[in-house]
Amino acid sequence: MARDERETLLEVHLALPDEQFHRLKFLLEEQIPAGLLLPASRPELCRILLQRFPGNSLRVTAEILRRLGRLDLIQRFQLPLEEQIPEETPQEPSRDTPKVRGDPPSGCCPGAIPAPPVNPRRLTDKDLMQIAQRLGKEWQEVGILHLGLERSRLEQIQEENPSNPVLWNFEMLREWRRRERQEATVSRLRSCLEHARLDPGILDFLQSLQED
Repeated sequence: MARDERETLLEVHLALPDEQFHRLKFLLEEQIPAGLLLPASRPELCRILLQRFPGNSLRVTAEILRRLGRLDLIQRFQLPLEEQIPEETPQEPSRDTPKVRGDPPSGCCPGAIPAPPVNPRRLTDKDLMQIAQRLGKEWQEVGILHLGLERSRLEQIQEENPSNPVLWNFEMLREWRRRERQEATVSRLRSCLEHARLDPGILDFLQSLQED
């Protein structure tokens, strides 16, 4: 089991571009001393995680990937998460208990906070512009840490739209939507942004879209 866990961790780390791998180590500083993390290579980080979180390293890694916006890796490697990732396909209601709006999906961890109703519709340009108008000066931090975008692409967006911060935010969100394709939904973006440092009005706005 330990060998499978180590191999999975290493494959996940190898799937991350260098910038996101460094961001992963930065976020792990909340739980592991920076002196151990900063010089660690991918294999060394696997060893540290296995030692620090025996039997739980994949769950810890999945939580960091969720904060990086890399839900695709969580799903590809079937990593465990404390909170279930919203699925695009609605789950069948129980035959014994009628499904009530707001109930947690079947298979959710016992005691988990019920997730808000999922709206599977994709975000429109108008939605993205309204979000862009609320994003502040930390837009690059949001793009890299929470949307999983590359710094080089964000710098390119900034060069293409000089002196227009709202357009920087808008094009960043459009880039995320292009990458996510059919999964660029209201619920997916809200999940990516819920731990970001931003105007609470953005999450309120996304919540209102989910409830429409």
